[in-house]
Amino acid sequence: MRTTKVADKDYTGSRYMGISWDMFHRDARTLAARLMPRGPFSGIVAISRGGLVPAAVVARELNLRLVDTLCVASYDDRVQGDDALVLKAPAGDGEGWLVIDDLVDSGRTGKVVRRLLPKATFATVYAKPQGQALVDEFVVAVDQHIWLLFPWDAEMQPSPPLAGA
Repeated sequence: MRTTKVADKDYTGSRYMGISWDMFHRDARTLAARLMPRGPFSGIVAISRGGLVPAAVVARELNLRLVDTLCVASYDDRVQGDDALVLKAPAGDGEGWLVIDDLVDSGRTGKVVRRLLPKATFATVYAKPQGQALVDEFVVAVDQHIWLLFPWDAEMQPSPPLAGA
């Protein structure tokens, strides 16, 4: 897919924040509530892939049925590429549209959104400091060095008791 990559990162020392389906749904509904006064919107542009799930929740809560996608590739698993590759973009400048993503991190995808859809309202459920200025609305601020484990990216696993067997 992409040929340029940032050097592989060592995630053995990373801090993770697991997000359950319940937490995520609550946060996505909160985002929808915060966006209501900014509407009405013509439709939603979901950033593929991370924005697909929150866009579905927000579309339901705002009663929007017109959903398009902006398909951007900037990550391979946990390695972020040097540039975001646009695979598919919606037509127009975004006027009247709501762009939804799960997270704004470094701001790389956010800059693509702002360039392609400058008149859209851009919202994310979670935001790290480096990307916060690129979004019009977000719900949860997250430390830049925390890796979010979204429910669609993680498996539930049984864990042994702390006291051992």
